[in-house]
Amino acid sequence: MAPEKRKPKPHWNQRPNQPAPGLWLYGIHAVRAALENPRRKVHRLVATERAVEELGKKALGRVRHEVASADAIGRMLPPGAVHQGVALNCDKLPTRDLEEVLPPSSGKRRVVLVLDQVTDPHNAGAILRSAAAFGVDAVVVQDRHAPPESGVLAKAASGALDAVPIATVVNIARTLEQLGEREFWRVALAGDGDQSLREAVTAGDVALVLGSEGSGVRRLVRERCDTSAFIPIASSTESLNVSNAAAVALYELKR
Repeated sequence: MAPEKRKPKPHWNQRPNQPAPGLWLYGIHAVRAALENPRRKVHRLVATERAVEELGKKALGRVRHEVASADAIGRMLPPGAVHQGVALNCDKLPTRDLEEVLPPSSGKRRVVLVLDQVTDPHNAGAILRSAAAFGVDAVVVQDRHAPPESGVLAKAASGALDAVPIATVVNIARTLEQLGEREFWRVALAGDGDQSLREAVTAGDVALVLGSEGSGVRRLVRERCDTSAFIPIASSTESLNVSNAAAVALYELKR
């Protein structure tokens, strides 16, 4: 019996419109952060000459790149993707649990952001970006009720997807119990909160819980918190978008 012929592996310089396995990320900041993240396994980088210069030598050191036109790169990606002349084929990040991402207590306040069924990738990405900007130590998401890792999420996060430690958990309520056991002060952000966020936050470690775009923090999750808090806004406005609320709340915590 003749031995089975093996299919040749695609050459690194294959044409840009040929399919490739894995996840496609795009945008200068998202791709640079992925290339600089040692936990991210990368396969193929396609970029315009200008984008190659913008990425820089440090990012380009991990994978050989192909030069292509912006139009050719656009055809590789979903319609409307704002790719800025660069696309990276890579694996999804390996999932981590709370123990892996939570830094040890060092006397400095630790801030953990808990997302309770925030499912829109644009909102989740914007929240990650704010988390990176304000030095959040870890973000917690639920495995079944969070947007899957995607080019849209990474682009909205503008590099934060590969910069902020993310824990994926099965049960948000149980995770809040674990944070309470580690002496985190757990605050649910809600329009009908018991007090303003400034009044609710203590000097120690804080776990801030943000709810879904529609219904907010779920009842069982809220019951696992030590208090609930609101952001003072004008009475003429019903509420803030969850990503905007995250940015305002994290600024308050940083202050």
